[in-house]
Amino acid sequence: MKTLFFDTYAFFEILNKNPAYSEFITDTAVMTTKLNLMELYYGILKDYGKESAGIAFQRFLEFVVDIDDETIKEAMMFKLHHKARKISYIDAIGYMAAMRKNVKFLTGDIQFKDMNNVEFVK
Repeated sequence: MKTLFFDTYAFFEILNKNPAYSEFITDTAVMTTKLNLMELYYGILKDYGKESAGIAFQRFLEFVVDIDDETIKEAMMFKLHHKARKISYIDAIGYMAAMRKNVKFLTGDIQFKDMNNVEFVK
């Protein structure tokens, strides 16, 4: 079983039943941060309400990894180095968390296309 860091983009694609993400529903160990769950909660809250947002947040909470100080610092260096790509703070932290855990960053965010350590799926 492979482990991937799920960017918020990946969670939304799975919840929206994008067939390109079907292979990641089974046989994939999930890793994410509370910041990604925050984005997920907000998006679902906005579109479907508090109950649905709470269910999704709780469902993925078990997959959260802590963000240490070094991950934050390295993420901000990464964000600065790639400032032309306009990577969000949360995406920078998630990407760096994936790098530090030696797993690929699963996303379809165009800012990460052709980057190392990314499983880019649209």
